[in-house]
Amino acid sequence: MHTVLAVIQVFIAVVLIFLILLHSGKDAGMSGAFGIGATGGSTGGSLMERNLDRWTVGFAIAFVVNTIALLKT
Repeated sequence: MHTVLAVIQVFIAVVLIFLILLHSGKDAGMSGAFGIGATGGSTGGSLMERNLDRWTVGFAIAFVVNTIALLKT
């Protein structure tokens, strides 16, 4: 069981690093990466940012829960 949790931990860590790197400074964000200007006014950029935030928080919680599970085994 410890080996399975360790493999899952590595996978979660890699995905979490990728998600964090998709976030950028306060100026651009994901909307800047796809060419949606800050003054564009479209809601597509903000929806992408919110989904990225949700995925990042979800994987961060999974990382913490898996770390605790690894410590218990």
